[in-house]
Amino acid sequence: MESAFNTWESKPEVTIYTDGSARGNPDGPGGYGTILVFMDRNGIKHERELSKGYVKTTNNRMELMAAIAGLEALNKPCKVTLYSDSQYLVNAFNQHWIDGWLKCNFRQGKKNEVKNIDLWKRLLAAQKGHEVSYIWVKGHNGHPENERCDKLATSAADGNKLEQDV
Repeated sequence: MESAFNTWESKPEVTIYTDGSARGNPDGPGGYGTILVFMDRNGIKHERELSKGYVKTTNNRMELMAAIAGLEALNKPCKVTLYSDSQYLVNAFNQHWIDGWLKCNFRQGKKNEVKNIDLWKRLLAAQKGHEVSYIWVKGHNGHPENERCDKLATSAADGNKLEQDV
């Protein structure tokens, strides 16, 4: 008989909320905000907030970085539900754009490279070993965690400890 402890150890469930922001998009300062939420095996809720700002970036890059930061923070395989207000991020998986990009070596048509290839590859690596479901939420619509992520992202973008987005 499998115990609840063994079930917990095999696949913890984690909810990740994300948002990205860029001032003067494209190529202004930007930041991301991420909230990870999980229940431990004793039923105690835990939350962790992550954010970082960059000198010169785009909104789409920060949306991807928010998801990457959340997934890279996980230290064991998890069942993840990731909420984002970025259709760019969510549709890449739910509409299977990423499958086509992978088949065509990150090209759209014969000449056009997919934008942000470095981050798409990093995101794919970050989600390995996890079961990830992507859920779209309408931004700036009163969703509490999305609003918190937005505050984290914009505060990071407006901060004075901005990094280079290479």
